[in-house]
Amino acid sequence: MLKPILRLVLCIVICEGAGLIGAIFTTPAINNWYAALKKPSFQPPNWLFGPAWTLLFLLMGIALFLVWRQALPFSQVRVAVYVFAIQLVLNILWSVLFFGAKVPLAGLIDIAVLWVAILLNIIYFWSISAAAGILLLPYILWVSFATVLNAAVVVLNRG
Repeated sequence: MLKPILRLVLCIVICEGAGLIGAIFTTPAINNWYAALKKPSFQPPNWLFGPAWTLLFLLMGIALFLVWRQALPFSQVRVAVYVFAIQLVLNILWSVLFFGAKVPLAGLIDIAVLWVAILLNIIYFWSISAAAGILLLPYILWVSFATVLNAAVVVLNRG
């Protein structure tokens, strides 16, 4: 059995690793393809995204740890972790679709599904650990904003 501190580190590394995978697709497109897109006036500066996502992935890792360490019926924890894994994959997929494939509409569809997956994740985590559910609230708020931003990019760059 892993010691609690090792579990915590593993959970954070998994989540930050997802961010690194997303960055593989995002970073090359920032200064050329993405820079050429029309963006809404509420677009934050590019430098803000890295620190914001790093913090969000850290909170996600801590939330995952809080759920994983619970001694509840294993099936309840397993379902919550599966939901977490699904939203994490959808999170990576957004970077692949939006920045890697350069298809903002596909990114918009993915991020809408991601938002629902995050909401389900919050519900499942909250039922096991209120603190874990609370730690995911900044994540759904940021993804809500990112959804609006993604939609604005689609509208401004159609045709």
